[in-house]
Amino acid sequence: MPAMPQAPASPGSLPGWGSPVAGPASGAQPRASSAGSARSLGLAPVSRFAVRIPSISSANSDRFAVGIDLGTSGLKVALCRADGGIVSRATRAIETRLVAGGGAEQDADEIWTKTRAAVREAVRAAEVEPAAIVAVRCVSQYSSVLPVDPKCTPIGPLITWMDVRGAEHNMAIYARHPEAFETWLEVHGIIPLPSGNDSLAHMLHVKMSSPDTYDKAAAFLEPMDFLNGKLTGRLAANVCSAFMFLLTDNRDLTSLEYHPDLLAMAGIEPTKLPELIPLGSPVARLLPEVSEDLGLSADTMVYPGFNDTQAGALAAGVVDCEHGALDIGTTSVLIARMDRKDTDAENQIVSMPSPIEGRYLVMAENGLGGKTLEHFLRNVVHTRDALGDHRVEDLFHGVEAVMGETNPGAGGVVFLPWLNGSFAPRDNPRMRGGFLNVSLETQRAQLLRAVLEGVGYSVRWLFEPVESFCGHDIDHLVFGGGAAASDSWSQILADILGRPVHQLEDAGFANCRAAALLALSDAGVVSRDDLNALVAVRAVYQPNLSNQSLYDELFNQFVASYERTQPLFEALNP
Repeated sequence: MPAMPQAPASPGSLPGWGSPVAGPASGAQPRASSAGSARSLGLAPVSRFAVRIPSISSANSDRFAVGIDLGTSGLKVALCRADGGIVSRATRAIETRLVAGGGAEQDADEIWTKTRAAVREAVRAAEVEPAAIVAVRCVSQYSSVLPVDPKCTPIGPLITWMDVRGAEHNMAIYARHPEAFETWLEVHGIIPLPSGNDSLAHMLHVKMSSPDTYDKAAAFLEPMDFLNGKLTGRLAANVCSAFMFLLTDNRDLTSLEYHPDLLAMAGIEPTKLPELIPLGSPVARLLPEVSEDLGLSADTMVYPGFNDTQAGALAAGVVDCEHGALDIGTTSVLIARMDRKDTDAENQIVSMPSPIEGRYLVMAENGLGGKTLEHFLRNVVHTRDALGDHRVEDLFHGVEAVMGETNPGAGGVVFLPWLNGSFAPRDNPRMRGGFLNVSLETQRAQLLRAVLEGVGYSVRWLFEPVESFCGHDIDHLVFGGGAAASDSWSQILADILGRPVHQLEDAGFANCRAAALLALSDAGVVSRDDLNALVAVRAVYQPNLSNQSLYDELFNQFVASYERTQPLFEALNP
């Protein structure tokens, strides 16, 4: 059973990661490969990764698509060429409101207003003829839903994946239906989560606490489908975007019906759900008033959306290949290709539909990733309290330079990243984080390195179960998400995992790029076979073998610390 994150939203893209030891610009050699910086950071040689450049016909070279990536804490929009180049981009911040009783909500009207503004900004900056922009595709955070009326006007807030108010309603399903656990595992792959962090729980919360809103709702929509509804007027979903409704039969990815047994046990009427459409078929053209507002052609086609984990898999090229992807934004997620539907309940690993029709992906939610670094910087380094005001505009400025002051192993300090509970491969919401083995010699820079290494140990703990689950070795990882902007973190991961780490180019906009390219593929502009060739890798980090024994020992102690601190944390967090 996968555990969904519960932490407050943070900049999942880790924007503005300032670094005097930054990675290479396109065509340049990574500075981390120079002798001085390699010694100071403990880096192994770094190499460029060459990919086949697909040939785009001259008839299609002047076609573009808009990729929209709606994350928990921010919105990104990119206008992309058929060769994968980003012509223009725009961003907006999204606020989350915490509500008593474990609620976490967002204003859907704010999301739509900021989406329109960001698309307008990107389109105007590109100075491209509107007719040349042929497609739009949205990807987004998931396990988040909102009720809308028939015109896709919100009639309630967006209830995000952090919201746990529906937990009791999920548990009531098991009380009513003893067969629920086995049925959900067999049919869907994920059970209704006891934590209440799934979209089904959110819908049940609305039904039980706001029956008038539930009765008025024409549909409950995930964020990407809400944006598509505003763009086109059509309330539709697909096997990818509806995944965390927990109401589809994922044994048959061609099915366009919600499963009757799951609906009956859940107590959700099918009339409250959007229609299911094929992934490769367009949703509809832009509404005329929307196209005029955005500066796009009324002939621009909107294609079905999917979640940001699925987008990360596409961005990393894992949908057809046997390497893996590691996406570290707010959380850390391991992704790999799967040939079948399956669930590893013991290790919290599941398969989910792929954005390439008829295929599956491994979804292994490792828990907090970039959020741990953001928390350390915001609350320890750059905070404001009676000791002084140390706030800065860019939290991440200087991180790479500080890493040059430390050695692998962080002086023996081990960081436990379970600030809001542990997830795969061990799910325990009562676990918490901290630093172990701090001494009088410990420096702040070592604590910073320990945070990055602790996230790496957590990923390594999950790695072997994921390989076993997907049935093939993962010989390298493509590293995406906001954390992939860090050369130091890339090298740390390579050393701890003992595998090459391929650092995505422009990782913060990789999901936008993936969404746009798949839209161009569905529009017939880009060949499906060329999608993997369009994966842009900035640099490859090889494991530094001289660090292997050190990291092996620290990893062993990291795993041991889980067992030894579990009774303590469970006592402190009843």
